[in-house]
Amino acid sequence: MDVVWSWPPVTRTLVIGSFITSIGVYSGVLPGYPLLFLPYKVFTVPPQIWRLVTAFFITRPRTGIIFDPYFLYQYGTQLEVSSSRFSEPGAFLTYIAFNGLVIAALAGCGLGSAIFLPALLMSVTYTYAQDNSNKMVTFFIFNIQAKFLPYLLLVWTFVADGPQEAMLQLTGLLAAHLYDFLTRIWPTFGGGSNPVKTPRFVREYFEGGGVRATPQQRGFGTAFAPAGEARTTGSAGSAWTSTRGPGRRLGGE
Repeated sequence: MDVVWSWPPVTRTLVIGSFITSIGVYSGVLPGYPLLFLPYKVFTVPPQIWRLVTAFFITRPRTGIIFDPYFLYQYGTQLEVSSSRFSEPGAFLTYIAFNGLVIAALAGCGLGSAIFLPALLMSVTYTYAQDNSNKMVTFFIFNIQAKFLPYLLLVWTFVADGPQEAMLQLTGLLAAHLYDFLTRIWPTFGGGSNPVKTPRFVREYFEGGGVRATPQQRGFGTAFAPAGEARTTGSAGSAWTSTRGPGRRLGGE
């Protein structure tokens, strides 16, 4: 348990939550239907707003129960701990929340998708690939630069699982790209301001009240990690190409 608690807090919550929830749902211990994103259940009176959150904690079936949380841990940890994008306390949570809202709008309301974790995983993978564009990662037996990884995964998903699953992942890529545009491209090259700011109460929570962050100096910025946490390094490893399985709705009326 000490190893688990040493993980950065946002990634830890997503990984442990999705793993436990998915085991419960796919084993039949937990009912899947109340956890799915269904617009007519969310936008009703009273609204079942928890579905906006729980839809991000259900993996793909079969091997996805293992591999989706694993690669979320692998890429999410490196972003939350090591990325200069998220040097401000609470910035990674803001990133996840922003991407989650965009995914819910595009995938949930636009495509009719009921689970969002595959799209969120694509968001994290896309941002990781941007931060480590020239790093070599493994895609099946091929070594490729990380910047190509999200697009190869989209192609693979389209071939293996069909266009609907690929479109779901694409919403995650679009969400991450929108975040990059609003927080980096527009302020840097367009002369605008960053509209996606970490709320003060979130920043203060991560600074002291809830998650005490310790700044770590490095060549390209200052990283904040939970106190006592070991920095995570290492290669990206194999891409999540063995997790595929046709998407399906869980539960029913």
